[in-house]
Amino acid sequence: MNDPIAVLGAGSWGTALAVLLAGKGRPIRLWGRDPRHVAQIEAKRENSDYLPGVAIPASVTPTPSLADALRSAGIVLVVTPSRALRALAETLRTTDGLSPDAVLVSCTKGLEHGTGMRMSEILAQNLPSKSVAVLSGPSHAEEVARNVPAAVVLGCADPAVAKHLQQVFNTRAFRTYTSDDVAGIELGGALKNIFAIAAGICDGLELGDNTKAALVTRSLAELIRLGVRLGGQRETFQGLSGIGDLMVTCFSRHSRNRLVGERVGRGESLAAISASMKMVAEGVPTTRSAWDCAQKVGVVTPVIDQMHAILYGQQSPKEALNELMLRDPKPEREGG
Repeated sequence: MNDPIAVLGAGSWGTALAVLLAGKGRPIRLWGRDPRHVAQIEAKRENSDYLPGVAIPASVTPTPSLADALRSAGIVLVVTPSRALRALAETLRTTDGLSPDAVLVSCTKGLEHGTGMRMSEILAQNLPSKSVAVLSGPSHAEEVARNVPAAVVLGCADPAVAKHLQQVFNTRAFRTYTSDDVAGIELGGALKNIFAIAAGICDGLELGDNTKAALVTRSLAELIRLGVRLGGQRETFQGLSGIGDLMVTCFSRHSRNRLVGERVGRGESLAAISASMKMVAEGVPTTRSAWDCAQKVGVVTPVIDQMHAILYGQQSPKEALNELMLRDPKPEREGG
């Protein structure tokens, strides 16, 4: 198969995936919303704003035209920020060029505020005739684009589609597993970003390894508790899109969410941090969405509660730490 692949989103992750798939000999169309940014990528053959130092192969065609990006594409990767995904899905519904047989792959990690919907659910709601898959796992763009070995999981309800996509994505440096637990994969990928901000706060407060290890361990328990209640399978959260993604995001120097937390822990305001960043830290909006979901389903989420209080209330990081440490003692296996 040599049909074009459309990558919708010219940020760091979209660019890294375009480079990855171009390496397998596929023609890639990389769509960006900003014509000036797209023109810059075309002229420099590098996405200097979001992924500097990575050469973009000649088989990648940057374009600001959504219709041109979609034309004849058998696979469409959706790699926009979560807050922009619904608008894009609604546009896709009426845009000329989208093939009737195109498979949509959500590569965005987040939950929609207000509805609590996962990204694949938004795509399926707007494009009900399309097969929808999801891609997640510990895979920072900076490393994937340079062929540093990584392993991810690709989720789809249709095993034949999952197998086909696995063959498309799998390389010597990008090992791709499959799963039918779409909900679990997406929930793990979304929720871990909240805990990465919390881990960053530990770094900003210079609390040490013991504190951070305890936080990440209890965060995993919380992720599983809420994730299972929202429809994911426990085993999924013990895999690449759960504990794997949680670990890399909480500890990596590449993690935007961890960096946001570190800066919060050092005393910077969220407004100032957001204004200084080109890229989106998905854990910030996801904290609000996940907190709403936990309240609705009645799941105890002490870490998410404190992160919500820090990011959307008046709680200081040190006060949040005290709240967590002074909770009533209980058995480790008990919820909370």
